[in-house]
Amino acid sequence: MAKPAILLVDDDPDVLRAIERDVRRHFGGTYRVLRASSGAQALDILTQLALRHEPVALLLTDQRMPEMDGVEFLEQAKELSPQAKRALLTAYADTDAAIRAINSVGIDYYLVKPWDPPEEQLYPVLQDLLDDWLADFNPPFEGLRLIGHRWSAMAHELKDFLTRNLIPYQWLDVETHTEALRLLELANLDASHLPVVLLPDGTSLSQPTPAQLAETLGLRIHADLSFYDLIIVGSGPSGLAGAVYGASEGLRTMLIEREAPGGQAGTSSRIENYLGFPSGLSGADLARRAVTQARRFGVELLTPQEVTSVRVDGPYRFVTLADGSELSCSALLIATGVSYRKLDIPGLERLTGSGVYYGAAMTEALSCRDSDVFVVGGANSAGQAAMYFSRYARTVTMLVRGDSLAKSMSQYLIDQIQQTGNITVQTCTSVVEVHGESNLETITLANTQTGERQTLPTSALFIFIGAMPRTEWLADFVLRDEQGFLLTGPDLDRDGKRPSGWKLQRAPFLLETNVPGIFAAGDVRHGSVKRVASGVGEGAVAIQFIHRYLSEVR
Repeated sequence: MAKPAILLVDDDPDVLRAIERDVRRHFGGTYRVLRASSGAQALDILTQLALRHEPVALLLTDQRMPEMDGVEFLEQAKELSPQAKRALLTAYADTDAAIRAINSVGIDYYLVKPWDPPEEQLYPVLQDLLDDWLADFNPPFEGLRLIGHRWSAMAHELKDFLTRNLIPYQWLDVETHTEALRLLELANLDASHLPVVLLPDGTSLSQPTPAQLAETLGLRIHADLSFYDLIIVGSGPSGLAGAVYGASEGLRTMLIEREAPGGQAGTSSRIENYLGFPSGLSGADLARRAVTQARRFGVELLTPQEVTSVRVDGPYRFVTLADGSELSCSALLIATGVSYRKLDIPGLERLTGSGVYYGAAMTEALSCRDSDVFVVGGANSAGQAAMYFSRYARTVTMLVRGDSLAKSMSQYLIDQIQQTGNITVQTCTSVVEVHGESNLETITLANTQTGERQTLPTSALFIFIGAMPRTEWLADFVLRDEQGFLLTGPDLDRDGKRPSGWKLQRAPFLLETNVPGIFAAGDVRHGSVKRVASGVGEGAVAIQFIHRYLSEVR
């Protein structure tokens, strides 16, 4: 945090120079001493400090200044720095005005010129004021601030992006935070510019996309090299494991992530059955640890960046990125995981991000305090989300199409849900419609056995209804099953025959696709076990097969 500021204001350069010298001599080690030669200039300085969220401890201004006297300045300054102590520097003839200002506008003190000797006439007074200020001072949040409306889908997208990329930020809702409106005014913006990102340096971004915000924040979206030994697409557990093992074993490794490190697992509020963590850990913790480990071994991470196509030219595999650039490698590992399946019901698409969310959307948890929340799904991810939201919401209702949780959820999680008083499980139930103007207001449920319907009020619906791979960009190149999962190893065999176009003498390795040198690991692979531990294991095992492949082509 920047040192708290003391701002000195006087139109007389000799007086300003003298007071600055004395204040800096005694307080300069602890405070930043700033100066202004007019009230207008001082207000500009305070505006910039407010935008950067830098604290102001004391305002000391001369009373007699043209255009704006000291009392007028301190009145206006109170809007910009309401917590700062305010003192007047006066001539003897101005003492009556200073006393009236103390009573009428809350000025904290006045000093009479000259203040010699400062050890007796200046420092004790200012020290008392600064001690009082410190006693009530709460250090401000120093990072990025996001201002927006709770029901804005664009604001939700930015919150989700920042949270999943482990970037600290402060969320300011324009309807509940008076500070939000003040900061917008300081930045010369209004509600039409929302959502607005205020950066620590005082600059702002209006309605940025995640990619624009990433570039502004310095996230890497362009590669250092054009060629790598290994490129991994997707940074879920399997991709991160592949990156750690590949780089630690000497491969120049590039990891490309479309959204944020951790993949779907990174959105999990609690993973309690991962080996070695008896108290569990969140998906965000797992992602943070893995990214740190990968970077320690020299892995390059591009995020957010999307791969749109792949091609082969001799021994090289090429990937094309969304920005049109192309990278090449000797081996390619596809670890793009899966995405939540979309519900196709009336009203849902319009309200997505405005009360309807796919995945845990932990950024919305605080907004759900004392609310009635609904969770759609009956697998582990839905159960983990229900447990998480139960800490904040008044009630959490799980909506499950089947007649039991036991078919798709781990027993430890079922036990926890049964022991949590504000969680209700409603089986044989599906959501058939959602309603609301600017945000979700009610949902219509249907019993899957009787067809009976009911409409219930809610402002939050979280959907976990299974997942599908995003592999369309590989459709004409890499073999997939009917659902789009990538076929590898023995699953490529048809009636004992190797896949069409396979020219090598050996059969495809266990995690190798129908294209030599292109491998798949984790949830995106046909037949994989949809668990974090198995994804990590496949990512590690894939590296061993990649080494064997590279030994053939080098």
